[in-house]
Amino acid sequence: MTDDQQGRFAIGVDVGGTGIKAGLVDTETGNLAFKRVRVLTPKPSTPPEVGAAMAELIELLVSTALELGVVDDRSVLDALPIGCGFPGVVRDDHVDYAANLDQTWIGSNITRILAEHTGRRFFIMNDADAAGLAEMTFGAGRKHRKKTVLLTTLGTGIGTALFTQGRLVPYTELGHFEMNGRDAETQAAESVKVRENLSYEEWAGRLQQYYSQVELLVAPDVILIGGGISKSHTQFLHLIRTRAELKPAKLLNNAGIVGAAILAANNGKAKVKKGSA
Repeated sequence: MTDDQQGRFAIGVDVGGTGIKAGLVDTETGNLAFKRVRVLTPKPSTPPEVGAAMAELIELLVSTALELGVVDDRSVLDALPIGCGFPGVVRDDHVDYAANLDQTWIGSNITRILAEHTGRRFFIMNDADAAGLAEMTFGAGRKHRKKTVLLTTLGTGIGTALFTQGRLVPYTELGHFEMNGRDAETQAAESVKVRENLSYEEWAGRLQQYYSQVELLVAPDVILIGGGISKSHTQFLHLIRTRAELKPAKLLNNAGIVGAAILAANNGKAKVKKGSA
């Protein structure tokens, strides 16, 4: 990383129910400087435990960058902004809702907790919104910015991010509407496919019900399927019928990291860069 390039880079963090990932991101291209690093989400996933894991993760990222020679001076990395995709709703730095994490997060000041453990300032947004921001900037949504686009991330749960005319409608949380008397994500997330050993055909049947109900609530022009499972989209996407155009996301498991880094580079503003390649 040259002196001229430093202003383009930011650190992105993606907090999940099973793992916390981080990457050093070139926010002009969406590329990671090297392979993302990861630590396990602690059990229990209380604020102090996650804060400690976050400190371990940032240190791992810094040490890896130095070891690979991406930078020669640690102070360069220490000065970079950090964005974080968090699985829940955060308003004015306080957690209103937390999915797939310990419920002691509710009411806590997340930026203060992370600062206490890492000594760094974090910009926070919803994890699915972060993935959507990345896909709209660099990925499968880039050519559809004038339309209404819904990203769904299929992983431990189901996250959603809604964009219209290139603007984010934050915290849609469409993985939690009622389906068959329970949260939709408890029946149709990728983790359920793995846990119940469902075939792609069986899982697609559940996804069909989910997306049919989604389209009763919102009317997107395009639905993007994100999360790591999107790399296997040829196994199941053709089995689902929607009014909207159904497309696989492009950034896979890096989307949340890239989107969080974009947030940090924009000083906490979730803006889709119109000129991105």
